[in-house]
Amino acid sequence: MRAIVVVDEHWGIGKKNDLLFRLPADMKHFRETTAGKVVVMGSNTLASFPEGKPLKNRTNIVLYPGGAAREDCLIVQSLEELFAEVKKYPAEDVFVIGGAMLYRTLLPYCDGAIVTKAAADGGAEVFFENLDALDNWTCVSESEPQETNGIVIRFCTYANSAPRAF
Repeated sequence: MRAIVVVDEHWGIGKKNDLLFRLPADMKHFRETTAGKVVVMGSNTLASFPEGKPLKNRTNIVLYPGGAAREDCLIVQSLEELFAEVKKYPAEDVFVIGGAMLYRTLLPYCDGAIVTKAAADGGAEVFFENLDALDNWTCVSESEPQETNGIVIRFCTYANSAPRAF
């Protein structure tokens, strides 16, 4: 299982339950990386999508304690239920996509993270863990910088040398 996230220069990820930036190159990267795979999210992330609908062409698993079952995505009530579902898929096909609380909860269980770093301050209200400051996380690859919608971004891949088992 890996996290996939866009961060600003302060590791900020969002404000007012929305993304900090509109980055077409990152959206394309996200679509290509997660298409046909499993995305894991919290209920606020699902609610932030247009009309609250899950992402197309993916298996959507939503941690939503107290949430009602839906036909368009799988609602799980607890971490135990989430882990049981995630185990049904190859680890490399599972992506944690937010929000902040779910990232914080599941990051220790992720063996890697795909981080799009935006060279800008998005005025974030919520933040992702600064992987560069964590002992067991290492940046193993970084793309050349590219500009998208006026912001320079880099795609960085991190590895966790000590992921927790679930």
